[in-house]
Amino acid sequence: MASLRTSLINGSFDQTISAVDRGFSYGDGVFRTMKIKGGQPISWPFHYQKLVADCAAIGIVCPSAELLMSDMQQLFPINEFDDEQVQVVKIIITRGEGERGYAPPAVTIPTRVLIKSNMPSYADAHYTQGVRLHICDTRLALQPKLAGIKHLNRLENVLARMEWRDESVFDGLMLDQNDHVIECTMSNIFARVGQTLYTPDLSQCGVAGITRQHILGLENLLGLTAHVATISLQELLNADEVIICNSLYGAFQVAAIGDQTWKQQSLASTIRNILTHG
Repeated sequence: MASLRTSLINGSFDQTISAVDRGFSYGDGVFRTMKIKGGQPISWPFHYQKLVADCAAIGIVCPSAELLMSDMQQLFPINEFDDEQVQVVKIIITRGEGERGYAPPAVTIPTRVLIKSNMPSYADAHYTQGVRLHICDTRLALQPKLAGIKHLNRLENVLARMEWRDESVFDGLMLDQNDHVIECTMSNIFARVGQTLYTPDLSQCGVAGITRQHILGLENLLGLTAHVATISLQELLNADEVIICNSLYGAFQVAAIGDQTWKQQSLASTIRNILTHG
């Protein structure tokens, strides 16, 4: 039977988060969420590379890959899982403990937290018919220094996700202060126009996920030219095909955004197949 222990803090099942941990006090840290299959993290080199880059962007020394892998082996013992069982791990790295005030200590010891959870269950219709998006009123603030980073300050996403309770809506489309399309609350987004695949420029805000990175590298396999670009809401609604993506579900076609609908097409399923089978 799989272990009931679902979180690990600094390599211990018994340790707790300090009340003066800067991740708790200020959201001073970063995180990654990824699939674990048969006890092993999927796309680990890409996730770790992004974890290191995000830590470096805010001046945190990222724990070594070996240390994090050791943590994962404790949380997901290989002998407790069959080769096909899929679960989820969230890795959180904070700057560590600090005294009151925004200025961080000159020397800190990062806190690392790993959380185990079940793989979300997605409706069959998401794969076969696509998903519906809500256009969020909450706008993303422009902050180039944090752009692309999966940092712990996610209140914008929380407020955006509070905007709907309709279970037919899968995710919320988020725009920036200039009404440019950026991302969804838990997904990156792509728009196909003819033979060109566009994804929003994230140099001012938003999270650059590794699945987005993978898809940008698939242009030859997909027979498309990929571009990072500024995209207006109207340009997105006029696209021939729209898909969203993240590390857990891979890619889903967008069937509807507000009153705009798209017929069922094949790009999302093709991408899911490449991401799964290479």
